[in-house]
Amino acid sequence: MSVGAARRFDVIVLGIGGMGSATTYHLARRGKRVLGIERYDIPHSMGSSHGISRIIRLAYYEHPSYVPLLRRSYELWRELQQAFGEQLLHITGSIDAGPADSRCFRGSLESCELHDLPHEVLDGVAVHRRFPAYRLPDDHMAVLQPDGGFLLSERCIVAHVVAAQAHGAEIRARERVLAWEPLGEGVRVETEKGAYVAERLVVTAGAWAATLIPELAPLAVPERQVLAWLQPGRPELFTPDRFPVFNLEVDEGRYYGLPVVSVPGFKLGRYHHLDQDTEADAVDRECHPRDEAILREFAERYFPDGAGPTMTLRACLFTNSPDEHFIVDVHPRHPQVSLAAGFSGHGYKFCSVIGEIMADLAEAGTTAHDIGLFSLSRFRDGVARPA
Repeated sequence: MSVGAARRFDVIVLGIGGMGSATTYHLARRGKRVLGIERYDIPHSMGSSHGISRIIRLAYYEHPSYVPLLRRSYELWRELQQAFGEQLLHITGSIDAGPADSRCFRGSLESCELHDLPHEVLDGVAVHRRFPAYRLPDDHMAVLQPDGGFLLSERCIVAHVVAAQAHGAEIRARERVLAWEPLGEGVRVETEKGAYVAERLVVTAGAWAATLIPELAPLAVPERQVLAWLQPGRPELFTPDRFPVFNLEVDEGRYYGLPVVSVPGFKLGRYHHLDQDTEADAVDRECHPRDEAILREFAERYFPDGAGPTMTLRACLFTNSPDEHFIVDVHPRHPQVSLAAGFSGHGYKFCSVIGEIMADLAEAGTTAHDIGLFSLSRFRDGVARPA
């Protein structure tokens, strides 16, 4: 298709998963003529947003500077669910626990103290007394923060897409992008089905980001991840009102989990499951006995009342940056292009506010939100610069 025949938009968004659906919505509600393009279905199970639920937590051990973004994220999720007419955000409380000197416990406590978040500090005995499903070592320490919970991740994507369409956005699924190129101060995007031009381009392509932005190849690396849902022997202990979401740092690694919701099993995973870097189009999507064993052994030790028959095993993708902080910035050579990538297994909860930020970058090239931690300039030769 010739350039003259290409359809024209204000902004094109590539990738309509968690981040892209939110970005498309925020642009459309601001009156932009926006086109969202997705290679797969909406929603789909090929990337990082499927599997029913995702943790959201206000206490943040990864870095205290995430907390202001989280506060805004909670506001936006609540606005979205009210407009959509369906509960998307469920509050259970959150537990971040490990040895007293562990990053998970100390970092969570620091973020609570720095940002004056309500919280309690409990040892393993007190956690079990309060939440009998938990069987942590007696001397492990936990931060209990009441605002944690989970999001219904696929329904959130649907809600953002429906809201974007209501504001006039055009969403095209099952359409693979072949290439994009600068076109004066704008861009041209070519897909399997046609060509489009726009003043601005936003890339929120998850594990496929580096295929569209080659500069991201060493900075946004896909990794195979596996999740399990195990049927509890005592299901009454794993309901959302009795089972806070968790992040645990234990001898076996760093794990996370959520209560029973939508399927008959409590959900758990191990961060960087088997340390299997991959390519988005080559990932092994089958689940194997070793995948199940590494999750079951953890459950049997720390959640023995939840380690019943396996209900579901599912593979998904992390996309990791070298320092496991996000990459949110304007393209280093093309200011009409902005990108969000490298969410490193902890990004979904931020989709609502990242959508707002990406809309800001597309409109003005800057945002009032503090995203200094996520700048591309922190990397040199594919590694993070010293802080």
